[in-house]
Amino acid sequence: MGLLTYLLTLPVAPVRAVTWVAQRVVDQAEEEYYDPAPIWRGLAELEQQLLRGEIDQETFDRQEDELIDRLEEIAAFRQQLPSVEE
Repeated sequence: MGLLTYLLTLPVAPVRAVTWVAQRVVDQAEEEYYDPAPIWRGLAELEQQLLRGEIDQETFDRQEDELIDRLEEIAAFRQQLPSVEE
């Protein structure tokens, strides 16, 4: 049955290939979007800007809140992912 199945599904092979590539692109985009490292660097840089006097406390608070919200979004996303061990 393997050869017959292969022959019958051969015409949809390009569709499966495109689907596979698209899924890899989505996976990579999610990995980059949900990476907390740039957010932590942004928080550190924001603090340095405040200490150097480049921004005021109000700007710092607003931008810090945005970055912390982003970290919370990342944490929530990562909790939804299935465990690697499963």
